[in-house]
Amino acid sequence: MNIKKLITAVLTLALVVLVTAACTTADKNKLNGMENEPKNAEEAVAMHKELMARENAILAENTELWEQVFAAADKGMTLQEDGKNYGDFLLKTIDGIKDQFSTDELKLLNEGAEEIKEIEGKLTLLEQKFPGCGEKPSDGDMSVPAENGKPIEKDNLKKFPTFDGKDLDGNEVKSSTLFAKNTVTVVNFWFTTCNPCVEELADLEALNKQLAKKGGAVVGINSFTLDGDKTAISDAKNILAKKGVTYKNIWFDSKSKAGEFTSGLYSYPTTYVVDKNGNIVGEPIVGAITSEKQSEKLQKLIDQAIANSKN
Repeated sequence: MNIKKLITAVLTLALVVLVTAACTTADKNKLNGMENEPKNAEEAVAMHKELMARENAILAENTELWEQVFAAADKGMTLQEDGKNYGDFLLKTIDGIKDQFSTDELKLLNEGAEEIKEIEGKLTLLEQKFPGCGEKPSDGDMSVPAENGKPIEKDNLKKFPTFDGKDLDGNEVKSSTLFAKNTVTVVNFWFTTCNPCVEELADLEALNKQLAKKGGAVVGINSFTLDGDKTAISDAKNILAKKGVTYKNIWFDSKSKAGEFTSGLYSYPTTYVVDKNGNIVGEPIVGAITSEKQSEKLQKLIDQAIANSKN
């Protein structure tokens, strides 16, 4: 993935997907201690949102420096998940490339990562005491483009870019046959170190099982695996296995039409719905598909694609 686009994607997913409310001015006392521990679930949700807003604000500061950090994550650093602190992941990545920064730059990055580590610890405590406080955002909280998931008139449909690629096990996959055999194909773009991308994999697996009953399928495209990068493929397969994903994930040449299309994406995760004729149905779903509003938009596009396939 192009480095400039990677940092834009990371910051976009941080500010668009992860934030469950508009950023507010954080009360430093709340962030530096739990003396204002929430008394009920409603207060826990509010504090969870505020903590996430602060974490995302940190990532939005000093973007050129964070760009170098996330670029390093593109070179073999896999997502630290399964209860591990995201701040530790950032600190480890920063330490691995510390020679690239001046003393002042390294200080800024480490301070930011340490604060994120502290915030993540508090988020974990909140989620343990008030289960569900950090789950799916409500309809009014998810900030996504106005056109997100908007249906498109049939006469204005555009083709999904063609490709001759392979799945992560090395089996050939051609766009010409992939879409033609399905009544609908939900194409999900993700990358391995994208937290919301990984978090929605289980939901996409469940969706794939539902679509299978209707002759459809989910297909994943991990942007790090383009051109058959062996390390990236191994990392992606490990994550997919941990999440119990069975649906097909594919890669193709970055210089192909589909590769250029992928390189042009600025927000992750992004999900497209494609009908049997290879047409993109509606606008993409930008951000995780797990909220009720996002899920409803996706379902409408799926229904439209299946209807198109019958004609």
